[in-house]
Amino acid sequence: MNNNNLFFEIGGFPVVSGCIDGTHIEIKNPGGENAEVFRNRKGWMSLNIQVIAGPRCEILDIVIRWPGSAHDSRIFNNSAVRLRFEQELLTGLLLGDSTYQQTHYLFTPVLNSATRAQNLYNNAHIRTRNVVERTFEIWKSRFRCLATCLQYKLRNVVRIIAATAVLHNIAILRGEHVQEDFVDRVVDGPPVAVIPARGNAIRAAFIQRHFNI
Repeated sequence: MNNNNLFFEIGGFPVVSGCIDGTHIEIKNPGGENAEVFRNRKGWMSLNIQVIAGPRCEILDIVIRWPGSAHDSRIFNNSAVRLRFEQELLTGLLLGDSTYQQTHYLFTPVLNSATRAQNLYNNAHIRTRNVVERTFEIWKSRFRCLATCLQYKLRNVVRIIAATAVLHNIAILRGEHVQEDFVDRVVDGPPVAVIPARGNAIRAAFIQRHFNI
């Protein structure tokens, strides 16, 4: 069964290819004149890691190069995966929270939903997008070093995070389970203030087609 079908079984949201979010991994102060860019909105030093999760809580794509002060939407807008969606080299939909901009391939919740169809859409969106939150919980429960401050040079921190992502996927493929008792330290940025009219129209048409029942 492909990822679209597996995601649909989770929340009833059609043609989903992945769920996207950022998670912060704490690092020691890297020093130097640009050190403060690593301080996130909560006041501690971190890397903001972009992950696209699959329906089995596997990591389909990861970006490990942005400091903690970087907004999730900025990371995505400068990512290779965004370019591949724009060029239609990747198909299906990404689901993201309201820190991202609604597009024809990245779908976000309806803020202040007012109709039954919008509520159904939001409920399906939340249930499906919860996969990426569970991915963070499982990944960080499996590798406890990610839940503490990584006391290494920055280049080695990047290598550690990348290695744990690969090992996490191997464990998923092998069916290895882990106790999900880690609660992610959320450092969300503010919602995207303005959704372009085209993005609104695309989402409205999608809701009308799939959730107006």
